[in-house]
Amino acid sequence: MIGLLQRVSHAEVKVDGKTIGQIGRGLMVLVAVHRDDTDKDVARLAERLLGYRVFADDKGRMNRSLCDISGGLLLVPQFTLTADTKKGTRASFTRGAAPDKASAYFDRLVDICRQKHAPVETGAFGADMQVSLTNDGPVTFWLDTK
Repeated sequence: MIGLLQRVSHAEVKVDGKTIGQIGRGLMVLVAVHRDDTDKDVARLAERLLGYRVFADDKGRMNRSLCDISGGLLLVPQFTLTADTKKGTRASFTRGAAPDKASAYFDRLVDICRQKHAPVETGAFGADMQVSLTNDGPVTFWLDTK
């Protein structure tokens, strides 16, 4: 699984002009599922998202996690992160999971995160979403369970 993690001061996702997920300070994460991902990948990504130290401590060093600061988590499904862009001028998505598997794994990731942390907001799988955020730093990390 892939999580493109961004530290934000605010983030929201809209579908058809209606806000369906919104957070203040925390992490906005674009999530993609590889075709060969397993339950272990889901658990590992959840663990990393909740524990990855990207927030400043009292000395200004990135030593605090999302859980440490009680920040918001906005998870947004984005299959295009699995794209193979090595050749040509059009991306190939053969590395991505089929929609039914990707949707189930995304939902499982959301469930695990909600069991261990709050608030957790989401985008809508398969929807045309408009995502806006204020990247704090900017701080962005690519997390891959492979």
